[in-house]
Amino acid sequence: MLRIEFGDQSLECPLVVGTENEKAIDISQLRSKTGYITLDDSFGNTGSCKSGITYIDGDKGVLRYRGYAIEELAEKSSFIETAYLIIYGNLPNKSEYDLFSDLLTSQEILHEGFRHHFEGFPNNAHPMAMLSAMINAMGCYQSDLYEVEDGVSRFDKSAAQLISQVRTIAAAAYKMSIGQPMVYPYPEKSYAENFLQMMFSLPNKHYEVDPDILHALTMFLILHVDHEQNCSTSTVRVVASSGANLHASCSAGVCALWGRLHGGANQGVVEMFNKIKNSDYTVKEFIEKVKKKEGGAKLMGFGHRVYKNFDPRAQILQKAAHKLLDKAGKQDELLEIAQELAESALHDEYFIERKLYPNVDFYSGIILQAIGIPLNMFTVMFAIGRMPGWIAHWKEINENSKQRIYRPRQIYVGETIRKYIPVDKR
Repeated sequence: MLRIEFGDQSLECPLVVGTENEKAIDISQLRSKTGYITLDDSFGNTGSCKSGITYIDGDKGVLRYRGYAIEELAEKSSFIETAYLIIYGNLPNKSEYDLFSDLLTSQEILHEGFRHHFEGFPNNAHPMAMLSAMINAMGCYQSDLYEVEDGVSRFDKSAAQLISQVRTIAAAAYKMSIGQPMVYPYPEKSYAENFLQMMFSLPNKHYEVDPDILHALTMFLILHVDHEQNCSTSTVRVVASSGANLHASCSAGVCALWGRLHGGANQGVVEMFNKIKNSDYTVKEFIEKVKKKEGGAKLMGFGHRVYKNFDPRAQILQKAAHKLLDKAGKQDELLEIAQELAESALHDEYFIERKLYPNVDFYSGIILQAIGIPLNMFTVMFAIGRMPGWIAHWKEINENSKQRIYRPRQIYVGETIRKYIPVDKR
């Protein structure tokens, strides 16, 4: 117990310890017993829930999904297996994996009515806007999530539908934006290969998938499956706490992810590389501009709100980026800029003191560009990878019988009471 004293008042607050020895003070009775609330702008020191999905130790650079190290999953697992793990809590056995894979395949083709939805968007519509709207529309074709059909629950089918169709929608949105016909899914292909085929195949020509591109994309998706209580995941949980359905909650997650400070960060990294590439100053000169805050120079893709030493996902993707571009037998100018930028910043006291190191966005942007993904699709790629995590958090909320609707408090700093004056007398 921790005792909090307020003059002649006091409150005993229980201490909560997680399975990885994370410690928290339970202040759930604070307002009702004392009239006080805590103020924690942006919730940097506030635990909003107990969750058994993802564990992060920012000081040690640790990331685990359901107890499994991210390094192991990225190297040995598949995206489908990792998605099953994050949603259901354990790695699937052979029969569970086959059933889940079959569910994904059965749900991957969009209802024909969706063609009309696509036609309603202008050609220059942002794919994230289309994705959010389409996911919400997808929910219109679902009945009660808790019904069971042929031994399979509606939740299982809806989860499979979201994971499968999010990439179908993404590829269709891209094709529409460049004036090409939508490509139907390839059921016999793996998850990532299927997506690449839908993105880059032409009516009379199949896209030849390079194994290293496929490996890099699969790794990218696995590394983005979940990341604890980030902005978009917290949004999904807030919406889910109201009783909103799975599709509405995940659609809200897409909208939150769209922001440049969240899912749009890897796009900002590539834009930074291109700015340096097209400028008349060197990488070292750019870094000096960043340090002096000159000319709006910003170092994108460095540092993280959670990790204090290194981002384990960045270390994994760094190797994938090197392998992908080295195999092509050419030196990529943007990668050279990235390498020089990382090397300079990591040995500069200014960045060392501030614990600014390359994060996952730093290398994911390079990989996506090397694959041929256009900049406005970068955040969509993030959403495809994050979908299983959002589903897992929605499931966790709905399986908690004591779950209350999220309702943060505030400290009001506006005007005190004022007397109304009619407009003709003001």
